Formats: sequence, structure tokens, C-alpha cells
Amino acid sequence: MQNKITESDKLLDEEGKLKHCGYATSLILEYSRKDIKSSLLKIKEWDYYLVSNDKYAVALTIADNGYMGLSGVSVIDLEKGEEITKNYMSFMPKGRTNLPASSENGDVILSTKKFVTEFKNDNGRRKLYFNCERFFKNKSLTVNIDIYEPEGDSIVMATPFFEDENAFYYNQKIVGMKAFGEVIFGEDNIIFDDSDTFALLDWGRGVWPYKNLWYWSSASCWHEGKVLSFNLGYGFGDTRAATENAVFLDGKIHKLDKVYFEIQKDKEGKFQYLKPWKITSNDKRIELVFNPVLDRKNYSSALIISSDQHQVFGKFSGKIVLDDGNVIEVKDMNGFAERVFNKW
Repeated sequence: MQNKITESDKLLDEEGKLKHCGYATSLILEYSRKDIKSSLLKIKEWDYYLVSNDKYAVALTIADNGYMGLSGVSVIDLEKGEEITKNYMSFMPKGRTNLPASSENGDVILSTKKFVTEFKNDNGRRKLYFNCERFFKNKSLTVNIDIYEPEGDSIVMATPFFEDENAFYYNQKIVGMKAFGEVIFGEDNIIFDDSDTFALLDWGRGVWPYKNLWYWSSASCWHEGKVLSFNLGYGFGDTRAATENAVFLDGKIHKLDKVYFEIQKDKEGKFQYLKPWKITSNDKRIELVFNPVLDRKNYSSALIISSDQHQVFGKFSGKIVLDDGNVIEVKDMNGFAERVFNKW
């Protein structure tokens, strides 16, 4: 039985520990940095947006991880299987990025001589902007995306970690949002239309242990005139109270239990990220095959800090079972699945 949090409260108690563990369908627990009792270098905060259709995707990140700040941008051509990613780092921001305490309001703006990144949030309409005059091979990049968030459920997690009683992850994932706008890369103009473009927000705040391995996947499509989306993942802490696994149809959540990602390996035991994955659940409500088209991979290491990321884009086919027992068959549903290992 998964614990659903239904009443508003503060996220942390006077000792900096989670007051409630479990899931909610909206951001009803109040997060505040001043309630955290751990070192500033352990606090991780980020807003991550992904906007995609069946041809292109663009991902934008603003993060403050205590010792390191980040503005990340990826432009992805799903038809060609190509991507360009740039990460702009800053040293020891320790909260000065001023990421909002809620996903429901508040703007974030990072501006340097090299680039400008803006996430603006105005009454359910989110505006994403990025500009860099020399993004790649002297080509400029401008991103202008509008996202509108329909009424409905999201998946919100208040999760502790085994390793540290003061560590926690407070996370909201809003999937299946509609989006429109354009990406201008040099002389190329990529248009996103809200008839076939979806967006997600991964809003994360927390205190993390040094080592962590997670799996995460999401996808969206139209199904009989309604938006069908899912969010699947594990590895984000001690999920005995609840998991983040859920399907959304027309804004209504259908809660799932545990899932497992099966990635093929070669004879030496190395993951074959571009071969088909299997994603299943212990309650038999998810049975999907994921056929990859692009591995957006990144490995970085500096002293004792490292990150090995594989965000793989592709198409999902299989079955999804709703709360009422209805079975939805999906074919070539656009989305991604990822495996990320961090020492941070």
C-alpha cells in the first residue's frame, strides 16, 4: 500500500527531517532552504524542461548543486539521431541561483556574457528562453518556447534516503503539457506546434548522498483525443512509502507500483544503450519495449566528483493498464529512458 499525502504541511521538521514520506498529486508540502540542517554543499536544486515532438527535442536545465551551478541546453534531431549539448558551469553558487521554493510560481534568470537562460512562470503559462551568439561552431542559438499547463494531476514525491537521515528528495514531475514555439539554430528554424508537441518539467529539491544511481523514463502522445503520458523511475532514494510510477490520461493519475528497466549487455557486461530495452512493473500494468534512436550521453569527472549519464530517446510499444482495468495498447510512443550514476 503506497502512502498518499493529502494534507498541506511543511516538508521538514525542526531537525531537518521529512515530516511525511510518500506521494501526492500536487505540491502540497512547503519546501524552504532555511529548514535544511545539512551542509550547503549537499543541497541539490534544479528545474529541467524537455520539449519534444516526433522530429526534434530541446532540453533546458538550470541547477544549483551547492558546489556547482549549471545552465544546460540540448538540441536534438530525432530523425537524424544527432544532438548538441552545452553545459555552462559556475563555481560554488550555494543557493545564489535563487531557484524558486515552489514549481507553481517564480522566475529564474541566468545571464552572462556568453548566454542568457530564462524560465518564467506566469499563472500556468511557462516561458522558456535561451540565447547564445556562439553556441556551436560560431552558430547562434535562440530558444523561445511557451508551455501551458492544463489542470490535472502530477506526481510529487517526498522521499528519504537510507544513507543519511537528513537527506531527502522533494520532486515534482509534470508530464504531458502542451507546448509551442521555435528554436533558431544558425540559419535553421525548428518549429514546435502544440498539436504534436509535449513538454515535461522535472522540479527537484533536496539533500543527496554522495553516490546515487537512478533510472527514469517518460513519454506522451495523443490517445483517442486525450493526452496519454507516463512517468516511470526508481533509484531516487528509499521508495518503500511510495514510488513515482504513474500513468496520466486526460490529466488524471493512474498510480503504479514498482517498475524495472532491463538494458541489454554485451559479453564484457557493458550496457548496450541503443539496443531495445524492456520496462515492466511488478503489478503487470506496464509491459513496454523501448526502441532507441539516440543516446544523449555525457561523462564528466573532476577530482572526487563524476557523472555518467545516458538519456536515450526512442519509441515505446506495448501495453498500459489503467486503474479501472482498461488496457491501452501503444505503438511508437515518443519518449526517453535514462540511466544516470552520480558521485556528487
